[in-house]
Amino acid sequence: MREDINKTVEILKQGGIILYPTDTVWGLGCDATNDTAVKKLYNLKKKAEGEPALILVSDTNMIYRYVQTVPDIAVQLTEISDKPLTVVFPNACGVSPLITESDGSIGIRLVNHEYCTGLIKALKRPLVSTSANISGMPTPKSFSEISKTIIEGVDYVVDVKYAGKMTGKPSSMIKIGLSGEVKIIRE
Repeated sequence: MREDINKTVEILKQGGIILYPTDTVWGLGCDATNDTAVKKLYNLKKKAEGEPALILVSDTNMIYRYVQTVPDIAVQLTEISDKPLTVVFPNACGVSPLITESDGSIGIRLVNHEYCTGLIKALKRPLVSTSANISGMPTPKSFSEISKTIIEGVDYVVDVKYAGKMTGKPSSMIKIGLSGEVKIIRE
Protein backbone atom coordinates (compact mmCIF):
# COMPACT_ATOMS: atom_id res chain seq x y z
CA MET A 1 0.00 0.00 0.00
CA ARG A 2 2.84 2.41 0.88
CA GLU A 3 4.25 2.24 -2.66
CA ASP A 4 0.86 3.01 -4.20
CA ILE A 5 0.31 5.91 -1.78
CA ASN A 6 3.72 7.36 -2.68
CA LYS A 7 2.92 7.12 -6.39
CA THR A 8 -0.44 8.85 -5.83
CA VAL A 9 1.21 11.62 -3.79
CA GLU A 10 3.65 12.36 -6.63
CA ILE A 11 0.75 12.72 -9.07
CA LEU A 12 -1.09 15.03 -6.66
CA LYS A 13 2.03 17.17 -6.12
CA GLN A 14 2.25 17.61 -9.91
CA GLY A 15 -1.31 18.96 -10.01
CA GLY A 16 -2.93 15.69 -11.03
CA ILE A 17 -6.49 14.52 -10.48
CA ILE A 18 -7.14 11.14 -8.94
CA LEU A 19 -10.07 8.75 -8.75
CA TYR A 20 -9.95 7.22 -5.28
CA PRO A 21 -11.98 5.36 -2.66
CA THR A 22 -13.18 7.09 0.49
CA ASP A 23 -15.26 5.98 3.46
CA THR A 24 -18.42 6.98 1.56
CA VAL A 25 -18.15 6.69 -2.25
CA TRP A 26 -15.48 6.80 -4.96
CA GLY A 27 -14.25 10.37 -5.25
CA LEU A 28 -12.50 12.68 -7.63
CA GLY A 29 -9.74 14.51 -5.86
CA CYS A 30 -6.75 16.75 -6.04
CA ASP A 31 -4.53 18.80 -3.75
CA ALA A 32 -6.97 21.21 -2.07
CA THR A 33 -4.34 23.97 -2.07
CA ASN A 34 -3.68 23.88 -5.83
CA ASP A 35 -5.95 26.23 -7.88
CA THR A 36 -4.83 24.77 -11.22
CA ALA A 37 -5.64 21.21 -10.11
CA VAL A 38 -9.04 22.32 -8.77
CA LYS A 39 -9.87 23.98 -12.11
CA LYS A 40 -8.84 20.80 -13.93
CA LEU A 41 -11.05 18.70 -11.64
CA TYR A 42 -14.04 21.07 -12.07
CA ASN A 43 -13.56 20.92 -15.84
CA LEU A 44 -13.62 17.11 -15.87
CA LYS A 45 -16.67 16.97 -13.60
CA LYS A 46 -18.35 19.84 -15.50
CA LYS A 47 -18.85 21.49 -12.12
CA ALA A 48 -19.60 25.20 -12.26
CA GLU A 49 -16.97 27.53 -10.84
CA GLY A 50 -18.26 28.97 -7.61
CA GLU A 51 -19.75 25.63 -6.54
CA PRO A 52 -17.96 24.51 -3.37
CA ALA A 53 -16.30 21.14 -2.86
CA LEU A 54 -15.43 19.57 0.44
CA ILE A 55 -12.02 18.52 1.67
CA LEU A 56 -10.86 15.43 3.50
CA VAL A 57 -8.41 15.57 6.40
CA SER A 58 -6.59 12.74 8.14
CA ASP A 59 -6.89 14.05 11.71
CA THR A 60 -8.45 16.90 13.69
CA ASN A 61 -5.14 18.80 13.85
CA MET A 62 -5.43 19.41 10.09
CA ILE A 63 -8.74 21.22 10.63
CA TYR A 64 -6.94 23.94 12.59
CA ARG A 65 -4.56 24.54 9.68
CA TYR A 66 -7.39 25.24 7.21
CA VAL A 67 -9.97 27.08 9.32
CA GLN A 68 -9.28 30.43 11.02
CA THR A 69 -11.66 29.95 13.95
CA VAL A 70 -12.71 26.43 14.91
CA PRO A 71 -15.79 26.22 17.15
CA ASP A 72 -15.18 23.57 19.85
CA ILE A 73 -18.50 21.86 19.16
CA ALA A 74 -17.46 21.25 15.55
CA VAL A 75 -14.38 19.23 16.47
CA GLN A 76 -16.31 17.31 19.11
CA LEU A 77 -19.01 16.37 16.60
CA THR A 78 -16.36 15.36 14.06
CA GLU A 79 -14.61 13.10 16.56
CA ILE A 80 -17.70 11.38 18.01
CA SER A 81 -19.74 10.85 14.85
CA ASP A 82 -20.36 7.16 14.22
CA LYS A 83 -20.94 7.72 10.49
CA PRO A 84 -19.23 9.90 7.88
CA LEU A 85 -19.93 13.53 8.74
CA THR A 86 -18.94 16.63 6.80
CA VAL A 87 -18.83 19.77 8.90
CA VAL A 88 -18.99 23.13 7.15
CA PHE A 89 -16.69 25.47 9.06
CA PRO A 90 -16.65 29.27 8.81
CA ASN A 91 -13.57 31.15 7.60
CA ALA A 92 -11.52 28.73 5.51
CA CYS A 93 -7.86 29.53 4.97
CA GLY A 94 -4.95 27.93 3.15
CA VAL A 95 -7.07 26.12 0.54
CA SER A 96 -7.99 27.09 -2.99
CA PRO A 97 -10.72 29.75 -2.85
CA LEU A 98 -12.36 27.91 -5.74
CA ILE A 99 -13.65 25.22 -3.36
CA THR A 100 -15.01 27.47 -0.61
CA GLU A 101 -18.59 28.71 -0.21
CA SER A 102 -19.30 32.33 -1.17
CA ASP A 103 -19.27 33.19 2.57
CA GLY A 104 -15.73 31.77 2.92
CA SER A 105 -16.79 28.56 4.66
CA ILE A 106 -15.48 25.10 3.81
CA GLY A 107 -16.84 21.57 4.21
CA ILE A 108 -14.38 19.26 5.96
CA ARG A 109 -14.64 15.55 6.68
CA LEU A 110 -12.34 13.61 8.94
CA VAL A 111 -12.03 10.53 6.76
CA ASN A 112 -12.11 7.05 8.22
CA HIS A 113 -10.56 4.96 5.44
CA GLU A 114 -7.13 3.31 5.59
CA TYR A 115 -5.88 4.19 2.10
CA CYS A 116 -7.36 7.67 2.08
CA THR A 117 -6.01 8.54 5.54
CA GLY A 118 -2.55 7.28 4.59
CA LEU A 119 -2.65 9.30 1.37
CA ILE A 120 -3.57 12.55 3.14
CA LYS A 121 -0.89 12.01 5.80
CA ALA A 122 1.73 11.39 3.10
CA LEU A 123 0.62 14.44 1.07
CA LYS A 124 0.53 16.57 4.25
CA ARG A 125 -2.37 18.54 2.76
CA PRO A 126 -6.11 17.96 2.48
CA LEU A 127 -7.69 16.35 -0.56
CA VAL A 128 -10.59 17.78 -2.49
CA SER A 129 -13.35 15.21 -2.44
CA THR A 130 -16.29 15.25 -4.81
CA SER A 131 -18.28 12.31 -6.10
CA ALA A 132 -16.88 10.55 -9.17
CA ASN A 133 -19.56 11.64 -11.62
CA ILE A 134 -20.40 14.41 -14.05
CA SER A 135 -22.30 17.15 -12.18
CA GLY A 136 -26.01 16.50 -12.16
CA MET A 137 -25.64 12.76 -12.76
CA PRO A 138 -26.31 10.15 -10.05
CA THR A 139 -23.51 9.45 -7.58
CA PRO A 140 -21.92 6.06 -8.40
CA LYS A 141 -22.36 3.63 -5.52
CA SER A 142 -19.49 1.41 -6.69
CA PHE A 143 -16.51 1.54 -9.03
CA SER A 144 -18.40 -0.31 -11.75
CA GLU A 145 -20.92 2.56 -11.96
CA ILE A 146 -18.26 5.22 -12.70
CA SER A 147 -18.45 6.52 -16.26
CA LYS A 148 -15.69 5.87 -18.79
CA THR A 149 -15.40 9.67 -19.26
CA ILE A 150 -14.42 10.10 -15.60
CA ILE A 151 -12.04 7.12 -15.53
CA GLU A 152 -10.25 8.25 -18.69
CA GLY A 153 -10.19 11.89 -17.58
CA VAL A 154 -8.15 11.46 -14.40
CA ASP A 155 -4.39 11.25 -14.09
CA TYR A 156 -4.48 8.23 -11.79
CA VAL A 157 -6.99 5.60 -10.68
CA VAL A 158 -6.32 4.12 -7.26
CA ASP A 159 -6.49 0.32 -7.33
CA VAL A 160 -9.94 -1.06 -6.49
CA LYS A 161 -8.31 -3.42 -3.97
CA TYR A 162 -8.03 -0.42 -1.61
CA ALA A 163 -11.76 0.35 -1.68
CA GLY A 164 -12.41 -1.34 1.66
CA LYS A 165 -15.74 -0.70 3.34
CA MET A 166 -17.58 2.22 1.81
CA THR A 167 -21.08 3.36 2.79
CA GLY A 168 -22.10 3.83 -0.87
CA LYS A 169 -23.76 7.16 -0.11
CA PRO A 170 -22.64 10.74 0.56
CA SER A 171 -21.83 11.82 4.10
CA SER A 172 -24.21 13.64 6.41
CA MET A 173 -23.49 17.36 6.41
CA ILE A 174 -23.93 20.09 9.02
CA LYS A 175 -22.90 23.74 9.12
CA ILE A 176 -21.44 25.23 12.30
CA GLY A 177 -21.53 28.98 12.97
CA LEU A 178 -18.91 30.93 14.89
CA SER A 179 -21.15 30.89 17.97
CA GLY A 180 -21.60 27.13 17.76
CA GLU A 181 -25.04 27.15 16.10
CA VAL A 182 -25.72 23.99 14.08
CA LYS A 183 -27.66 23.74 10.83
CA ILE A 184 -28.36 20.34 9.24
CA ILE A 185 -27.67 20.48 5.49
CA ARG A 186 -27.87 16.78 4.56
CA GLU A 187 -28.86 13.81 6.71
